[in-house]
Amino acid sequence: MRILLATYWQLPFVGGVSSYMELLKQRLEAMGHEVDILGNGIDRYHILHNYRSIDKEKIMPLLYAKLHPQVAPLLHQHVNVLHAEFDRYCLELSAAYLGLHKYDLIHTQDILSTRAFNRVKPKTTPLVATIHGCAAREVLIEQSAYMPEETIKNSIVWKYYSSLERCGVSSSDVAITPSHWLKNMLVNEFGVPLEQFTVIPHGLDIPAFLQNMEHGQLVENPMGKKVIICTCRLDHIKGVHILLHALSKVKAIRNDWVCWIAGDGQQNWKLQQLASELGIQEDVRFLGRRDDVPYLLRHSDMLVMSSLQENQPFSVMEAQIAGLPVIVSDVGGLPEMVDHGVNGLTFPSGNNDVLAGHIVTLLENDLYRETMGTKAREWGMKMWSLDTMMERLLQIYDLAKSRSSCKEPVPLHWNLSMKGLVGMEVTGDDYNRLFTELVSTPDISVDYFTWNKLFNSLPRDYLLPDQAFLALLRE
Repeated sequence: MRILLATYWQLPFVGGVSSYMELLKQRLEAMGHEVDILGNGIDRYHILHNYRSIDKEKIMPLLYAKLHPQVAPLLHQHVNVLHAEFDRYCLELSAAYLGLHKYDLIHTQDILSTRAFNRVKPKTTPLVATIHGCAAREVLIEQSAYMPEETIKNSIVWKYYSSLERCGVSSSDVAITPSHWLKNMLVNEFGVPLEQFTVIPHGLDIPAFLQNMEHGQLVENPMGKKVIICTCRLDHIKGVHILLHALSKVKAIRNDWVCWIAGDGQQNWKLQQLASELGIQEDVRFLGRRDDVPYLLRHSDMLVMSSLQENQPFSVMEAQIAGLPVIVSDVGGLPEMVDHGVNGLTFPSGNNDVLAGHIVTLLENDLYRETMGTKAREWGMKMWSLDTMMERLLQIYDLAKSRSSCKEPVPLHWNLSMKGLVGMEVTGDDYNRLFTELVSTPDISVDYFTWNKLFNSLPRDYLLPDQAFLALLRE
């Protein structure tokens, strides 16, 4: 098959979605399939590895001119909604420009790209979605530091993402979640039909991971000190601030430890400042982005993940394969990965007192820690088989193909001429047929080849803005 893996999120990027897509590409290609990866390059949308792309500046000016506040007032109520929705429309048009008709199946990785590709792909092309997290819940958690939950849930930002959870997932032929927690939440809290889902835990290329544990750059560690490691993106939702507060309490009890924090993100500087304020700046090493995490895990004694929301993080999977006991918060899919007291420990999310107690327990009891690490490795080797994941995924691909084959094809837009001078510009009004309201914008010029090419690749029923989604947003 010719398969497109696609996401609305930035690529390349350090994180679970990027790792999952690259791993999937490698394994599918080893099976004989042709695989492309499409992602967000901030200023463009691009297909990785073959250097095909389209700059957003060729699309965005016309979108903003045609979809002004009088045409799409809901989208202009908040800047975050405006940017997210316009970037989704830009993804739709970019995907059409880059070409979707050659693919036998499209596999998206988030709600935004799932809704986007549903609108522009050939109707008979199967669409599978793997949902790695809950954007609406992340908004709730991020904003809860600044305003009450009731206020958040009355906001247009919450309404946008909660509506998109239902609309995005339902736009796929089949949706995959790695955890039962995420599936149950999307069904019970956001009204996604239960029959839309299947649960397939992520897998790891375990032989390759074990090999990578042998190579890397060792971080200097004072003799006799145990290593607590945290590998994650440095954003608020990852709860690293909770870990730092816990470590300040551990230091009051014992000092036979160091903490390595491997990762980068928006809160990097803020977290380093917090470590200094807590007096643990000499005990905590911020390592930044690392390409040798397996090697670091080999030289660590435990992993801590104090997230405020998680699904099925690769960090925990990797630590278990490396034979480390893990201490995790009791949120999301984490309790499905850790059997408390057997292969790791759990603590109430946000409770740094309990977290500190768990860290002390593992520091002071070598036999308990090592036994727990052995159990973690046994669990990981059994649960995180990449072969099992791929076998189940290919079954889902077959199911999606059977469902999409029943759909009626939709004709493409009219075949506009591609003759003319390279770089020639024409008025944006030539493409008014793409918009629900005919707004004249004679001062806006667009690239002739770009817009003719994407126009010719769109389904004939394609219109902007997304009226079906806006109707859901108005409810």
